Amino acid sequence: QVQLVESGGGLVQPGGSLTLSCAASGTLSWIYVTNWYRQAPGKERELVATITGDGNSNYTDSVKGRFTASRDAAKDTVYLQMHSLKPEDTAVYYCNGDLWDYGKKGRFTYWGQGTQVTVSS
Repeated sequence: QVQLVESGGGLVQPGGSLTLSCAASGTLSWIYVTNWYRQAPGKERELVATITGDGNSNYTDSVKGRFTASRDAAKDTVYLQMHSLKPEDTAVYYCNGDLWDYGKKGRFTYWGQGTQVTVSS
């Protein structure tokens, strides 16, 4: 069994910063790709950032230069540093991990439960 748990969300003023964490635990042996998605009320879920197992990252245009994804392989944890936050960044943020589950002997995708980020004055 594999679990992904996000943390670090909260209320922040415009221009502020937050760092989200996505910690994986359980029967995993390698994380190939971790994606960060967000979903604002009334909108579709949007891919925000991707980081591969070897540390390469990509970002949607609206967050480039403001968000940075990183990973700590020893802790099976991926981070999303968010700076210069805007009200339009308000959403529930989810992490999604494409990983090897040795318990199930296969490659699977798991989702976290989400963490709320609210950018408001």
